[in-house]
Amino acid sequence: MPYCRTMAQVMKRVRLGPQGRAVIPSEFRRQLKLSPGDELVAWIEDGRLILQRRDDIQREIWDMFKDVKVSMAEELIAERRREAAREL
Repeated sequence: MPYCRTMAQVMKRVRLGPQGRAVIPSEFRRQLKLSPGDELVAWIEDGRLILQRRDDIQREIWDMFKDVKVSMAEELIAERRREAAREL
């Protein structure tokens, strides 16, 4: 990724402790409104470590399915009943 002045303004050095722990800089915590006890989810994407608040991920998932009008549980029950009827 090429050097960019705006990137340099938001970059902070983070050092890993002996147990692999890293501290998120206070400026980032303030900007992201992170508080002690917030649960984050971590994954690797394109060689980068990504951290995201768990609540935000849940909200994104619910938003993805907000227009679904079918109950998956009801669909599964109906499918099982059809299979059972065929077996008889």
